Amino acid sequence: MNEIFKKIAAILMAFVVCFSTMSFSISEHYCGDHLVDSALFSKAESCGMELQKKSPTNECSVDKEDCCSDVVKQIEGQTNLKTDLSNLTFQQQVFVTAFNYSYVNLFEGLDENIVPFKYYSPSLIVTDIQVLDQVFLI
Repeated sequence: MNEIFKKIAAILMAFVVCFSTMSFSISEHYCGDHLVDSALFSKAESCGMELQKKSPTNECSVDKEDCCSDVVKQIEGQTNLKTDLSNLTFQQQVFVTAFNYSYVNLFEGLDENIVPFKYYSPSLIVTDIQVLDQVFLI
């Protein structure tokens, strides 16, 4: 049960690190004030009502303003994951190393299970002490 819990916790922590460092963009296309399309990781499709770029001419022309607009939202992930230990004082560095050493050795198991009374036989019961003293566990 303990090994399964450790594996599940490791997988969850890997997903947390992966999703906290992931950056992505959301592209939205508006026609006027109405949202026409939105896309994740790619460009949003247009509604087809954009004005075509005219070739520059010397003649006087009236340009119509474009009603469509594209909005791109960038969501940046975390980039600073490694903590810098060089700006710690000497006492703080000693505390961190001592804490890490003691924490790692806290969960270190024994190579074999040692039973100290394995080769000793129990003593012989001459009388039942509970019955003699009339002390009964309920």
